[in-house]
Amino acid sequence: MKLSIRLLATTAAILGAAPAIADSDSQSGVNPIANGLVIPQFDAVEGRALFASKGCVVCHSINGVGGVDAPPLDAEFMDLPMNPFQFAARMWTGAEAMVELQRDELGDVIYLDGDELAAIIAFVHDGDEQAKFSEADIPEEIEAMMEHQEEEGDDDHDEDEEEEDDHG
Repeated sequence: MKLSIRLLATTAAILGAAPAIADSDSQSGVNPIANGLVIPQFDAVEGRALFASKGCVVCHSINGVGGVDAPPLDAEFMDLPMNPFQFAARMWTGAEAMVELQRDELGDVIYLDGDELAAIIAFVHDGDEQAKFSEADIPEEIEAMMEHQEEEGDDDHDEDEEEEDDHG
């Protein structure tokens, strides 16, 4: 039965018919398409929680909430319509810098599986869900990292001023 549903779903996708028919995989957030490929669900609500809990917010901001070391990810700045693979490709292009910042700011590299990446992509493209985003969404341990980062920034600024006084 499951094989026939998959075959029907694949055929429908190949022929450009209606969206793939739901089967047990779609209940876990996977939508089958042609050639054995699947597309995860794009859950902006989950993405909002992940954006904060995974630590993206340490460097990126939404609605002015978050870090300033990386570009803001407000929906108003996103391309519409957005190909999610293009978004992932842009992340890949900046991967070297992102990994370095993650190690510096978070102590390790952020791990995202495909479902989590899809949820975050959905969130950064959903202005309505972003309007709900606030500092209250940020877990305490991530907030502590952000506060530490701000304190280090203040120390760097103080050192710059001292150097200026010494040389000027």
